Amino acid sequence: MKRNVLSLALMSTALVASGAYAQDATLTIESWRNDDLALWQDKIIPAFEAANPGIKVVFSPSAPAEYNAVLNSKLEAGSAGDLITCRPFDASLALFEAGHLTDLTDLDAMSNFSDVAKSAWQTDDSSASFCVPMASVIHGFIYNKDAFNELGIEVPATEAEFFAALDKIKEDGTYIPMAMGTNDQWEAATMGYNNIGPNYWKGEEGRQALIKGEQKLTDPQWVAPYATLAKWADYLGDGYEAQTYPDSQNLFTLGRAAIYPAGSWEIAGFNTQADFEMGAFKPPVQNAGDTCYISDHTDIGIGLNAASENQEAARTFLAWVASPEFASIFGNAVPGFFPLSNTPVELEDPLAKEIVGWRDECESTIRSTYQILSRGTPNLENETWGASVAAIKGTEAPEDLGQELQNGLASWYAPHQ
Repeated sequence: MKRNVLSLALMSTALVASGAYAQDATLTIESWRNDDLALWQDKIIPAFEAANPGIKVVFSPSAPAEYNAVLNSKLEAGSAGDLITCRPFDASLALFEAGHLTDLTDLDAMSNFSDVAKSAWQTDDSSASFCVPMASVIHGFIYNKDAFNELGIEVPATEAEFFAALDKIKEDGTYIPMAMGTNDQWEAATMGYNNIGPNYWKGEEGRQALIKGEQKLTDPQWVAPYATLAKWADYLGDGYEAQTYPDSQNLFTLGRAAIYPAGSWEIAGFNTQADFEMGAFKPPVQNAGDTCYISDHTDIGIGLNAASENQEAARTFLAWVASPEFASIFGNAVPGFFPLSNTPVELEDPLAKEIVGWRDECESTIRSTYQILSRGTPNLENETWGASVAAIKGTEAPEDLGQELQNGLASWYAPHQ
């Protein structure tokens, strides 16, 4: 009997030891969000590790502009982390098709997301999902409430009201009406064309029709936003052509500009820099009573490196990322990055709450150039940057810009040939 007890004790000890060994793992996360390092270290990782004591997590970001190149080099060399923060659509799809990301379709937690949320990290036929959705960003306009109150301006709902407000701000002369430059180009497309455009092409209806070849970039609904952008030049202040993205941020947060064409990702930074109360308004519709559309852009997800030696631990972490606990931590720690899980999250930041509330009022879509249409050469996303700048500067007519973009797309994309 003593021998049996001893044997059972030894077996128990061995099982405990093997279980602990199987559980112990250190996961490294690759990301471009180096400004989120403190958030991960102070809030997200401790919460996960407390619930999963056998798994340690290290957040190891690269500079945003270098992320794609650095990540690809690490993946090719076999030195990339276990978890890969995923940009939306084609960049991550290319990683999956190259065998670098694991198919997560069988991860039970994927049922926590809508088809729209998952679409940014799926194959074209939706048969495989390769990143867990984390957050989206919403486009619109952030404004200085003090400036609006001083000048007696109501929040605009229509384009006519929007330009009337800009005229009033310009006439007063205290504030630059709107803070945006064209030096860095991408803002003109991201916070310009793809901000106001969905109200013209009716969001997903137009975007899907463009992908299918049923609409063209020369159609009125795709050209008209460039004509509207051409009107913006009068309100951007002197020297906007040389104004960089950080310049525009500073002009607004220092109180020198009244309106900022925005993405919700600005909220956290603006909260720390601006000493005035801010509000937000949706992209104005053309006529009162029109259905409104917002760019609610799937922005960030996280996937599993197929070469990771910690597959089980990594899947445990990904399942947790899909949980309401993670959504609540992330949504409130980084206001303006809105969780994509089906479970509602109570946001604390008033500006974030205001913006996310547009989901209940408007139809959601994503940036028109991000899915499928920028895979070829010329790249439609990058071409849209240049076209949006040209529209604002008035160097080319909107119709000519639409024709050039259409010609470029048709040169490589079969549905438009």
